[in-house]
Amino acid sequence: MNKKTLVLGASLNPRRYSNFVIQKLVNHKIETVAVGLKEGEVAGVPIHTDMFLFKDVHTVTLYLNAKNQKEYYDYIVSLNPKRVIFNPGTENPEFYRILRENNIPFESACSLVLLSTNQY
Repeated sequence: MNKKTLVLGASLNPRRYSNFVIQKLVNHKIETVAVGLKEGEVAGVPIHTDMFLFKDVHTVTLYLNAKNQKEYYDYIVSLNPKRVIFNPGTENPEFYRILRENNIPFESACSLVLLSTNQY
């Protein structure tokens, strides 16, 4: 099953974890879409700067701290993903509550580790 993934907080900087995860998702042949602050492309994946309404998003993997997530709450809920992954440093109890209220599963985990251990 293809777990189409939105990388939210995508970076063009090759030293950022969001950049690594885009590359790893592509290498695992997982359909990948991305939203970040700067337009560009990583591993053939365009980075959008607007809240593009992607269809059939299975997973949203977050690379934004709790404060910077607030403006994306409604956007993420509107995508109705099957899960949201809170990578290290993105933990957010306020958003956990909103996701629970909308019956959207979430987990605190590292997408890179999940991909590396075939648990994604």
